[in-house]
Amino acid sequence: MSIDTATAAKVAKLARIQVDEDQLPALAEEFSAILGFIEQLNEVDVDGVEPMVSVTPMRLKRREDVVTDGNQAEAVLANAPDAREGFFAVPKVVE
Repeated sequence: MSIDTATAAKVAKLARIQVDEDQLPALAEEFSAILGFIEQLNEVDVDGVEPMVSVTPMRLKRREDVVTDGNQAEAVLANAPDAREGFFAVPKVVE
């Protein structure tokens, strides 16, 4: 697929990239090269190939999904400018 300078200018405008007029032909060539590579990838036969997370066979680490309070209330509240009765104290904003 070939990209002309008008299309390259439109893509640059949509991407909010300022491109000088004399640089548009080079940008159009780069876009054409990228689309050519994508067309090459579309020619690859991937029937029967399962999607992979990694190129090496591995399994993601799992842990039991349990709700906890984190057991760090004191450490969290230590960063608060004002904490009372185990909670963050904030100034009243609505009267």
